Amino acid sequence: MAGPGLPTVSDAELMCLIQDGDAVAFAELYDRLAPRACAIAHGLVGARVDRASDALQYGFLSLWRNRAGYRADRGAVDTWVLAIVRNRAIDSLRRNGPRDRRRADGDGPDHALAAPDDVHADAVAGDDGRRLRALLADLPESQREVIALAYFGQLTHTEISARLALPMGTVKGRMRLGLVKLRRELAG
Repeated sequence: MAGPGLPTVSDAELMCLIQDGDAVAFAELYDRLAPRACAIAHGLVGARVDRASDALQYGFLSLWRNRAGYRADRGAVDTWVLAIVRNRAIDSLRRNGPRDRRRADGDGPDHALAAPDDVHADAVAGDDGRRLRALLADLPESQREVIALAYFGQLTHTEISARLALPMGTVKGRMRLGLVKLRRELAG
């Protein structure tokens, strides 16, 4: 993709190539984002390295399969990819949480059955997620970007400031304004 003397291809340009089925571009995007995505997955699933690795693999597999679903107007590529991996890690926690708790308590599969999924709670959570994504899409790009980097990318204010080459005060101001707007919309 980017060799000596060649300009680096942006994530957005890579995503366009990926959407056209370019496996080399996919590998490049993986190399760029896998370390951060893995850190997010590890942060969610804890010491279960196998689950973090699975979340990473299933997340990128999902990205490849659903590459046509990416829309640049809804957010940055890295935000989208990291959210996919984060969701896979959360799915792993939900799927394996009851079993892990039983093992920690010394109970085996013969002693307890997992509680049935709460379909209503899952539906409400899905609706809330869709509403939040719509509200985020309505924010000005500058506010949406810092919020996405903080919450989905799990970056600190300092890291966001460095990444976007913005003063810390600007990052904090954009974050505050965006969160106030989101709070107001969610409350109303």
